[in-house]
Amino acid sequence: MERTLTRLPLVVALAWLAGCVSVSRRDGADQVEQLVAQRLPSAFAWRTDPAGRAAIDARVAELVAAPLTPSSAFALAQLRNPQIAARYAELGIAQADVVEASRIGNPTLAVSTAQADGVRKTTTELGAPLADLLLLPSRRRLAEAEYVRAQQTIANALVDLGADTERDWYAAAGAEQVAAMRAAVSKAAAASAELAQRFYDAGNINALQLKLEQAAASQARIAATSAQAEATRARLALNARMGLSGAQSQAWRLDVPLASPVAAEDDLDALLKLAHAQRLDLSAARREVEILSDALGVARRWRLLGSVEVGVETETETGAKRVTGPTLSLALPLFNQGQAAIARAQAQLEISRADLAQLELAIDNDVRLGVERVAAMRGIAQDYRDALVPQREAAVARQLERFNYMLIGAFELLLTKQQEYDAYQGYLEAVRDYWLARVDLARAIGTRLPSETAIGERTIGVEAIVAPPQAGEGHGGVDHSTMDHSKPDPGEADHAKMDHSKMDHSRMDHSGPAPKATQDDAKHDEHGDHR
Repeated sequence: MERTLTRLPLVVALAWLAGCVSVSRRDGADQVEQLVAQRLPSAFAWRTDPAGRAAIDARVAELVAAPLTPSSAFALAQLRNPQIAARYAELGIAQADVVEASRIGNPTLAVSTAQADGVRKTTTELGAPLADLLLLPSRRRLAEAEYVRAQQTIANALVDLGADTERDWYAAAGAEQVAAMRAAVSKAAAASAELAQRFYDAGNINALQLKLEQAAASQARIAATSAQAEATRARLALNARMGLSGAQSQAWRLDVPLASPVAAEDDLDALLKLAHAQRLDLSAARREVEILSDALGVARRWRLLGSVEVGVETETETGAKRVTGPTLSLALPLFNQGQAAIARAQAQLEISRADLAQLELAIDNDVRLGVERVAAMRGIAQDYRDALVPQREAAVARQLERFNYMLIGAFELLLTKQQEYDAYQGYLEAVRDYWLARVDLARAIGTRLPSETAIGERTIGVEAIVAPPQAGEGHGGVDHSTMDHSKPDPGEADHAKMDHSKMDHSRMDHSGPAPKATQDDAKHDEHGDHR
């Protein structure tokens, strides 16, 4: 047997041709990170060694210590989210496919023996699949192309994770401010109910008016509690998206208030071109069409190639010489001429082309819808900022003047103040929705929006809205502490609080989105002048 193997130069040649192909998983991970970094900020290089884990822990501590932005939240997700490890592990599967495609099947060894009338006949046959050898270049080429497509698919999943993280961040940041506003409205309503109780005890209002005020306070308290519960849920959702434990949910704070809408939005045609150039799932779909088209060509080229095996056979009989010679075994293409393989490859290619066309259509529609939605949210935010909020501020100022001249009661003034808070809350929610719409638009184009470099001013902070008046800012000796949340008279032209370039924006530590509470306009219809 050993002598026979030494005479097999063909086997040696086959083994050399099917040698190991080096496909680095590390190189694949580097390529994935490069694709992501071209579209989103990249936080780290993929590591599994202990030193790498220690560096990751140090980076997490650094990110958590600073106010959390959308970019730093995604950096934390890259470092901690378990989906990252799972996505990179998929590279191992694609790598294994390349290695497998780069090797031919193992040789087969057959030994048979027969004995009759004292004569033993032994036959030894060693063969290797010739079909694998012939198809080796095509198989390797297809597998390497699939490896590149896998990198694009994994990178696209990470870009989607970035969009999900950014969306969760804006939801939590918007909710932080909404929850604070609901708490302010609840406190103002509670003050109104307390004042109503004193008026009722003094005999200045009837029981119906008292119950209306108490019901309004209860409704505001319920809304505030619901907003805070939703804030907690949103904070934990972002915390989980970043891959942090529940105990770490209070370790970080959000960088609020949100930024104002950008000065100018991006052009639709430019975004459509950018989407077709940057969408990684589109690139992966195009590459899949190329791979399947190549595979169809291979199927047609080798349609008549069935099972082909070459080898060497040695036959030995007792007392006779050893006989050695080559062997060839092949399937004759009489009944199966590869029709099924060609039809299957053709169908897969047609499906892939249809999926590509559908994806291109969906991208165009998503980008157009995203642009329209951003424009709508921008318009709503501007209406709040330029119309409703100043109108509510002016209404509070006029009501305060009427209150000082005893033309209205405290309940009417408090109602107007609550409506002003509702307008502020609506503005904060509109800004949040605007940024959420931009996140969806950025997801539709597969990269950052070009106009993101123009982000600058911030919106008004919640603490600036609910801050009590400074000393000397009172109006006509009115005791504002009675109403607890009254603000200085803004005046008809005094909208400096909305001038983002002049405001000192403070930060609070709340989180989670809350539903917009309804205004309680009807509950004060019967209030009169109780002075």
